[in-house]
Amino acid sequence: MSPTTMRAMLFERPGQALRMAELPVPVPAAGEILLRVEACGVCRTDLHLIDGELPDPVLPMVPGHEIVGRVVATGSGVRGVAVGQRMGVPWLGWTCGTCGYCASHRENLCDHARFTGYQIHGGYAEYTVADARYCFPLPGAIDAAQAAPLLCAGLIGYRALVMAGDARRLGIYGFGAAAHIIAQVAVWQKRDVLAFTRRGDEASQSFARSLGARWAGAAEDVPPVPLDAALIFAPAGELVPAALHAMAKGGTVVCAGIHMSDIPAFPYRILWGERRIVSVANLTRRDGDEFLALAPQVPVRTEVTRFPLADANLALERLRHGRLQGAAVLLP
Repeated sequence: MSPTTMRAMLFERPGQALRMAELPVPVPAAGEILLRVEACGVCRTDLHLIDGELPDPVLPMVPGHEIVGRVVATGSGVRGVAVGQRMGVPWLGWTCGTCGYCASHRENLCDHARFTGYQIHGGYAEYTVADARYCFPLPGAIDAAQAAPLLCAGLIGYRALVMAGDARRLGIYGFGAAAHIIAQVAVWQKRDVLAFTRRGDEASQSFARSLGARWAGAAEDVPPVPLDAALIFAPAGELVPAALHAMAKGGTVVCAGIHMSDIPAFPYRILWGERRIVSVANLTRRDGDEFLALAPQVPVRTEVTRFPLADANLALERLRHGRLQGAAVLLP
C-alpha cells in the first residue's frame, strides 16, 4: 500500500532554517508525474531563495531542483513515461508555450515561467510531482546522487559554456558544483582551462588542477595568458571587472548565476576592444537534451558529499561557507 504522508524540508520565511514537516504525498494532476525522490542536489540558488535574495517565492515551499527519482504514478494525459522509470527534474518546471519567447525557442525567458523549488514544490522531500514535459529520462543504472548535480549545476554550466562560443582559453571563476562539471567538458573539448578561487583556497585550486585545469589561482591574480572567455559562477559582482582585466580583446564574460551582488564601477578601457558581458537565465529543455547526451561521452564524473534529508540545513551551511568540493546531495 502506498504511503499517504511524507517527510519534507519546508522553507517558511527568508532567513529561517528549513523545518522538517510531515506533508501529504502529492497527487499528480493531468500531465504530471509523481516521483519517489532518490536524490536531490543542493544548489546555490537554494541559498539565494532561503536568504531572501530571490523575489516573490511561493511560501511555504519545499526547495530543491536537482531531482532524481523513480516514477510512482502518472496523471491523465502523460505519454511515454512508465511507472518505475528514472527521471530527472530541473529548475525550469513550466512555461506558457505561447509568448514571444516560447515561440522563438527561448522558453528560458518566458515571463510566466514557474520554477522547481521556487513556485513549484521541489525535491527536499520523499516524493514530488512534476510536469512530465519538463523532465528528462535518465539511465536506470546511473548513481542517483552523482546524477543529481547534472540537473542544474551541469545544465547551467553547459549553457554558460555555449555562450562562451569557441573560446580556447577559458577562465572559470568560483570552483563549485557547476565549475567542476563544466571544467571536465571544457578539457574534453581540448580547451585551455584556468581556475580562479578565493585567495588561499588551495584545496579548490588543487581540485581544479586534478580535473585538468592547467593553472589555478586567486580571483584577483593575473593569469599567465589572456582569457578568451570567462564563466563566473560565484555570485560576486566584483569578479566581473576582475575577469575583464584578464580578458583578451573580443572576449566574453558570462555571468552564470541567478543572483549576483552589484557590479562595481569600472573603467571603460577594460571593456573596450569588443569585449562583452552576458548573463545566463535559466535553461531550456534543449539544453537538457544536449547536455545529458554529452555528459556520458566525456564522461562527466561528479564529486558529491551525501547528506540525509534531515541534514539539509547542514548541507546548506557548508555550501554557504565553501566547505565542499563539488556538490552536496540530499538522500531521502
